[in-house]
Amino acid sequence: MAKTQKGWRVDDEIAELATARAKDRGMSVGDYIAALVREDVDGLRQQGLDAARRFLDEHKAVFDEAEDGDHRSTGAHAA
Repeated sequence: MAKTQKGWRVDDEIAELATARAKDRGMSVGDYIAALVREDVDGLRQQGLDAARRFLDEHKAVFDEAEDGDHRSTGAHAA
């Protein structure tokens, strides 16, 4: 994968923490930041999927009822 160089400004404390944490994990600071972004994005995606699943589980009866009504009315018009 191609790499792009970016420059962001952060507080000295954050820069020191990122450098130390990357070193602890045996990574470059760039790879450490990339891993954090991936973890964040993957986490958000999973949260969205979980929320959608909970919504569908909680409201399944409403969707089933609406779908049954559509099938019945379609069948009545076709006859």
